[in-house]
Amino acid sequence: MLQRSSGPAETQTGNVVLQRVTKQFADHLAVDDLSLEIVAGEFLSLLGPSGCGKTTTLRMLGGFETPTSGTIFFGDQDVTDLPPHKRDVNTVFQSYALFPHLSVADNIAFGLRRKGQSKAEARAKVTDMLDLVDLVGLADRRPAALSGGQQQRVALARALVNQPTLLLLDEPMSALDAKLRKQMQIELKRIQQEVGITFLYVTHDQEEAMTMSDRIVVMQQGRIEDLGTPRSIYEHPGTAFVATFLGASNLMAVTSVQHAGDRATISLGGGQHVSVDASALPQGVLPGDLSVGVRPEKISIAAEGAAISPASNVLTGQVRVATFTGVGNQYLVATDAGGEFTVYAQNLGDAAAPRTGERVQLTWPIAHTFVVRSPKLSEESEVIL
Repeated sequence: MLQRSSGPAETQTGNVVLQRVTKQFADHLAVDDLSLEIVAGEFLSLLGPSGCGKTTTLRMLGGFETPTSGTIFFGDQDVTDLPPHKRDVNTVFQSYALFPHLSVADNIAFGLRRKGQSKAEARAKVTDMLDLVDLVGLADRRPAALSGGQQQRVALARALVNQPTLLLLDEPMSALDAKLRKQMQIELKRIQQEVGITFLYVTHDQEEAMTMSDRIVVMQQGRIEDLGTPRSIYEHPGTAFVATFLGASNLMAVTSVQHAGDRATISLGGGQHVSVDASALPQGVLPGDLSVGVRPEKISIAAEGAAISPASNVLTGQVRVATFTGVGNQYLVATDAGGEFTVYAQNLGDAAAPRTGERVQLTWPIAHTFVVRSPKLSEESEVIL
């Protein structure tokens, strides 16, 4: 029996809202009590590993799956039980699904003709779409004569020409090579900004999500793990999973926390400690269930004993591995706190790089230190610090 709510709570017209949506497949819980509001006109990405529930969420928005419970609104309209053709939504799939026997122009015009638009109206809109997706001059070609990137643009134009409330994109760049994917990331964001239509983009690729999105929803095991702008969830991840999934992070276990005004001192192993803004500490969590972290590119590496800024954290250790990557150097450092840190150092060509076996100190601004719940944390272990 489907559970329905009476209506969306304080949602803006044009926003897409999922209220406590769950999807159960036999003995597999794909989406678990998910609530999310997608703001009209934004580019929102669902990011997560395979099996996290992101594609199932997209399919429920598109009408291809019906929630086991919960409600989906497009503005003030309950669309939970509506089939795809009765929703103001279009989808771009991984395969593009172009009609091989139709020209580019006819592929784009297909939806318009099904809606009964005249040939003149359809022709004008197709011309606008060809210009938008930079395919002017290719109207008469068949899909087989196009590159992968061009086929993707045709699929995008066909989905956009009807001006849907919501455009769903299910990993549409997965078949493209790395160079073309990077080009298409910029193009897709440009197109979204020009048309102003709400985009929901599903991907497991962190770079894609970071490059294109206004906001990112990080999912794991059918739930929202974190939600925010690319910068906010990268600089201040909400959990250890987000810290390690969205880029690389150095995480170390916390043994104790001492507060001093707006700063807190975090003790680590080996008598080492770091400072953090007190506002960055999760509330109501036992210190032993916390990890402190910093991104590898935020760290400066120098010989042990070098001058240290008073606003910086510092750890000492020994270089285990030093590699040259062209744009910089990458280090693996065994710290005196008992853990290993990865460090990315830009190649500025103005200093001798530390070598394997050398003693070093790692420094980074206190503001770039974050604290997250450890992966082993359970609700039963929560206490007030």
